[in-house]
Amino acid sequence: MFPTHKNEFKSGSTGLGWLNVFLRSREASLVLLIAVLTTVTTALNPRFLSPQSLKDLMLNVSIIALLVLGQTVIILMRQIDLSISSIVGITAFLSGTLFLNHPGIPSLVVVAIAILAGLLLGAINAALIAWGKIPALITTLGTLYIFRGANYAWVHGRQVNAANVPGSFLAIGTATFLGIPILTWIVLILLVIFAIGLRQYRAGREYYAIGSNPTAAVLAGINVSRRIATGFAISGAIAGLAGALWLARFGTVDATAGEGIELTVITSTVVGGVAITGGVGTVVGAVLGALLLSVFSSTLVFLRVPSFWQQAFQGAMLLLAIALDAYLAHRHAMRSRVKWSHV
Repeated sequence: MFPTHKNEFKSGSTGLGWLNVFLRSREASLVLLIAVLTTVTTALNPRFLSPQSLKDLMLNVSIIALLVLGQTVIILMRQIDLSISSIVGITAFLSGTLFLNHPGIPSLVVVAIAILAGLLLGAINAALIAWGKIPALITTLGTLYIFRGANYAWVHGRQVNAANVPGSFLAIGTATFLGIPILTWIVLILLVIFAIGLRQYRAGREYYAIGSNPTAAVLAGINVSRRIATGFAISGAIAGLAGALWLARFGTVDATAGEGIELTVITSTVVGGVAITGGVGTVVGAVLGALLLSVFSSTLVFLRVPSFWQQAFQGAMLLLAIALDAYLAHRHAMRSRVKWSHV
């Protein structure tokens, strides 16, 4: 007891305890990588840090970062949601259709309907996975194609243009407040809510418990099926919100909206330190992972590198992050084994 209190007092007296914790975290490594990459790119092309470039960077990363929040909850429980891109596509076109067919409809109503639609689609995944006991990979791969196919059938070659969307709604995707895009403010607010919820509330801690050891979570009295269902419902609702904001960001929406972004979201989440094996990671790290990938993509654009290398880099980063997590888990297991052998 006494040595523990002494160490805590020492850390508190120096005021550096929180700093030491941060410097040992995955988040610190991500911040360092982003800083180094930004510095190198700026040295090669000073326009990289121009106000317009920074605004474009924040806008480009915002929707991915938003989807990362929902994906983090899923991966923490050793699950995965591949259907988010299709949900984004459906809700983006739904939002545009509401403006087109109901002129004068309030923007908040459109956003609420998009969130509700995403929630319902997420509930389909939830029912199949939590109560149907179908593996999440198989379920969401199936609904990825089902939802996208249904969207193609519904859209049927049509397109919603910016001229059909109120300027006040489009401003969400372009306007700034205190120099930061409104779209980014929305993500930051939700980031704080998710970060506090996952760390400070019982429901959030249960997601970590399920991912760490599902069997132990059941023995501890956690309703695993309900938590998994809630996680996929949250992911669907977030994707619905992202769909509405996709319309605000790009103005023009067709059946291809959001195609392929599920891999970018998953890569960002895992690169950000959320272990694919569950139970480890934070939403802050996941969002930093999204920012790292976005900065690197922007770097390649500024350096006029072919787009193929962006995809190759994302794949390499995903493999590297998974390998690093596996190494850290193995090292932790070996340390625990040595500790218990001494005991």
